[in-house]
Amino acid sequence: MAAVQDAPVEADNEKEIKTETLNDAAGNHASAAGGVIPSPPVASTSSSGPAKAGGPGSEEQQTLMAVLQFLKKNNFVGAVDVLRREAGILEDSDESQGQELAASALGGAEAGDATCTLSRASSCTTSTPAVAAAPAKGAGEHCSTLSAAFGKRKESGEDQPDVNVVLSAYSQQGDPALYQGYYSGLKKFVESVLDCHRAELSQLFYPLFVHMYLELVYNNHETEAKAFFEKFSGDQECYYQDDLRVLSGLTKKEHMKGNETLLDFRTSKFVLRISRDSYQLLKRHLQERQNNQIWNIIQEHLYIDIFDGMPRSKSQIDSMSGSLAGEAKREANKAKVFYGLLKEPEIDVPLDDEDEEGENEEGKPKKKKPKKDSMGSKSKKQDPNAPQQNRIPLPELKDSDKLDKIMYMKEATKRIRLGPESLPSICFYTFLNAYQGLTAVDFTDDSSLIAGGFADSTVRVWSVTPKKLRSVKSAADLNLIDKESDDVLERIMDEKSASESKILYGHSGPVYGVSFSPDRNYLLSCSEDGTVRLWSLQTFTCLVGYKGHNYPVWDTQFSPYGYYFISGGHDRVARLWATDHYQPLRMFAGHLADITCTQFHPNSNYVATGSADRTVRLWDILNGNCVRIFTGHKGPIHSLAFSPNGKYLASGATDGRVLLWDIGHGLMIGELKGHTDTVYSLKFSRDGEILASGSMDNTVRLWDSIKAFDDIETDDFTAATGHIHLPENSQELLLGTYMTKSTPVIHLHFTRRNLLLAAGAYNP
Repeated sequence: MAAVQDAPVEADNEKEIKTETLNDAAGNHASAAGGVIPSPPVASTSSSGPAKAGGPGSEEQQTLMAVLQFLKKNNFVGAVDVLRREAGILEDSDESQGQELAASALGGAEAGDATCTLSRASSCTTSTPAVAAAPAKGAGEHCSTLSAAFGKRKESGEDQPDVNVVLSAYSQQGDPALYQGYYSGLKKFVESVLDCHRAELSQLFYPLFVHMYLELVYNNHETEAKAFFEKFSGDQECYYQDDLRVLSGLTKKEHMKGNETLLDFRTSKFVLRISRDSYQLLKRHLQERQNNQIWNIIQEHLYIDIFDGMPRSKSQIDSMSGSLAGEAKREANKAKVFYGLLKEPEIDVPLDDEDEEGENEEGKPKKKKPKKDSMGSKSKKQDPNAPQQNRIPLPELKDSDKLDKIMYMKEATKRIRLGPESLPSICFYTFLNAYQGLTAVDFTDDSSLIAGGFADSTVRVWSVTPKKLRSVKSAADLNLIDKESDDVLERIMDEKSASESKILYGHSGPVYGVSFSPDRNYLLSCSEDGTVRLWSLQTFTCLVGYKGHNYPVWDTQFSPYGYYFISGGHDRVARLWATDHYQPLRMFAGHLADITCTQFHPNSNYVATGSADRTVRLWDILNGNCVRIFTGHKGPIHSLAFSPNGKYLASGATDGRVLLWDIGHGLMIGELKGHTDTVYSLKFSRDGEILASGSMDNTVRLWDSIKAFDDIETDDFTAATGHIHLPENSQELLLGTYMTKSTPVIHLHFTRRNLLLAAGAYNP
């Protein structure tokens, strides 16, 4: 490994080289190490122990002492002892006592992590492989951040580890006057290479531009930074314009501290997917030019995911890029996902009286049976891609749930088969005079109730059927009821309270999301006040306020089986809850910006989150792991929908595009263009033949999802390299566009018979 002047860079470079070795099995390890071209040739390899310690010895000694003091202050006694032994620093008096403590602590994970931190932070003062092998799997990242923190603290003497860890890397600076030359040189080189490599290498421009600009700002070269920004900001891709606008406001070092966008960009390595041939070209160019400033940024801040095979075309790269941290690493989408549906419980459907009367004597039994079988055929055989029934604990079916299932199956027998030739009817619910500001809408699964969340902090529930909303009688009246009577459920309802709508008060800020439970007994709402509330639809009162988010909660959704629900908001963390726990069961952290929408997978084992960082993530509820990262949107994501068979996911964003994803292969398989504004709602028909999208452009569009999914061939090569071939023209998939007068569409819902319901507030 090449020696570098000081500790922070050392740790990060070591990590970068490890990454490269993993990707680059063809033996690029040595060349990668050689690629870090420090201007003064300080030392060669770690084998030359004495020589290395002799050169910049005093500086390393200072770092060591600073690390020791930090560890002493935080009572890492075992780690202090190990470091002293490794570095050969004798302890004054309590040496034996310290050794005993170290021996006992080394068994634990914390000591292992600490040892690893120290072995890295001491800048390879010794070359003992035993200590380097000690850390646990996840410790590598922790180590480099800590070492960077020590380096920064030594320089500035400020005690602000969080911001300084992040910004410290920018202290390694070159001559500010040469930055424009470095960038122009790279630009000329990329423009001169063959067309097949140019598109891939052009991906470097944006992350390098941002990091070079921030480096200039951090080191107080304000004029040079401004000139650099003005000269090259126009060259960046159009979908980065919003980010560049934020960046242009950062002109002083003070602006950088506490700036969320910057911290995101700095802490997450920008991922570029490049073919091996293009990467070798780039490396050769930078080594020949001795262009170590750019090489250092690539080593420090970028993660280059190298693949074998043909370079990707401009359109293939464009379709996948645009997120805050580049593309997803290929490794991120390799985990096995059980996307199949759970086996439905077998329930006998009794024949309906109406059906018996309405059909001919001879045709009745023949017609009914095949219909029932076609409904049950999916669920009777266990799907090979389905999770185990007991993989996560799901609530048991109550008698009322079984009755509802029977109703569902009866309705399903009367369901219209949709397709390009038979499009659904659309029933639009317009909220008139909604001066309170309609922000969210939801329908119950049986389409009997509709709920709206409003900016005046209220939630309103309407009955869509002639049946009015009634609440349960008071406790005193309930005591008088005969509990054994057959119609007890009817008797407990108070007729005096019957009305077409109810208003639920309780939130202290705008309501941003509402969701009905599958059994229609509960309603969830989330708000700017940071809480999620659970309301009873029997009493129309608030049962629980779930407090876990510290900032606005943008969305919440019930699981298809009830009991569990998910919430996501401004704090970038999605939380999984159960209705009977006031603390979250899981916290899904990983997004770099607000979580704007959430959705449960039909089998309830996974949850998808869409974010303002322009990525969609799929999380495993069992262990909290992120199993898929989908990049390709050019704006914040506002809607998600799973296909009924669980294989596909659709996402809509402010860029007006609807993207289709194959969950099993972890690939984008379709792009539906047509909307001219944010897509706020997506819904698949009950059998998955049609995808409906609703947008702020006042239209509902219907797409042929069967054709979109059937046209795509996903093989192992495509999955490994991301060489996706999207159809040129998505207009062939567009089945219809339906305009409203002036009503943005904020929710869509297919009834059990495949009638499409849409909702929005009239915008005069």
